[in-house]
Amino acid sequence: MTAPAIPARMPAAQLPPGTGRAAWLFLAPALSLIFIFFFLPVLASLLLSLTDFDIYAIADPSATRFVGLRNYGRLLQTPEFWQALRNTLYFALAGGPLTIALSLAAALLLNAKLTRFKTVFRTIYFIPFVTTLVAVSIVWRYLYHTRYGLLNYGLGYLGVEPIDWLGDPRWAMPAIILLAVWKNFGYNMLIFIAGLQSIPSELYDAAEIDGAGPVRRFFNVTLPLLGPTLLFVGVVTMIGYFQLFAEPYVMTMGGPLRATTSVVLLMYEEGFRWWRMGYAAAIAFVLFLVILIATLIQFRLQRERA
Repeated sequence: MTAPAIPARMPAAQLPPGTGRAAWLFLAPALSLIFIFFFLPVLASLLLSLTDFDIYAIADPSATRFVGLRNYGRLLQTPEFWQALRNTLYFALAGGPLTIALSLAAALLLNAKLTRFKTVFRTIYFIPFVTTLVAVSIVWRYLYHTRYGLLNYGLGYLGVEPIDWLGDPRWAMPAIILLAVWKNFGYNMLIFIAGLQSIPSELYDAAEIDGAGPVRRFFNVTLPLLGPTLLFVGVVTMIGYFQLFAEPYVMTMGGPLRATTSVVLLMYEEGFRWWRMGYAAAIAFVLFLVILIATLIQFRLQRERA
């Protein structure tokens, strides 16, 4: 005797009485936490960005004045903001693709059949990601030291003059990008390995029988089937890189000549150094719009490729 088939989705009219109320009761704790710890702070920040809340308002909240969009207008006329936005875009657009490319290359090597000690190499490559960023940044400051740094020591053997990595505005941002790529590529590498292992090996065998070499197999089999993983890694990496803060804060404090000041670092300075909290909240929402636009562009490009 076979059991009666259960419909995949029962119409709402056929549900037992009280089912909807029970569902809402089960969902209520989670929805309440999401509202209290996510939507409420975001709404409070939005309201804060429309005021001139500063250090005087901390002592006396009644001194806060509603200024409308004045913070946003002032922000768009501030050269420091545009400099910070250019630096952030430079970091995200140069460091993001470099990190993804290096992660994918490492994943392909570790996913190859001939590679030995895969677990050991995965662990080694992943360690920088779980290491404290502040400690890593301090170590890299010594590596970048103009006179005693290991990097300049190695370049000296190639006949290259010592580079003031963190003191020269031309080299400060590339130095931070190099640190960020080294630290983050291990995390993306693991995601790529999971994506590669989900591709059926029969597709590679069929492509090989058809005469496709390694390059053609990569572009015709690996990349198309790795599309969702690439989209996920690209969006997560881009969002993280747009929030650049700890690396320049520890290594350069935004210098030299504001060459490494990011939007988040500028927001920190305005909010917690000069206590212009309303203005800092406006910076945060402008950055949110920038990240949202960049994310939508990535989704649009992925949809067109699909």
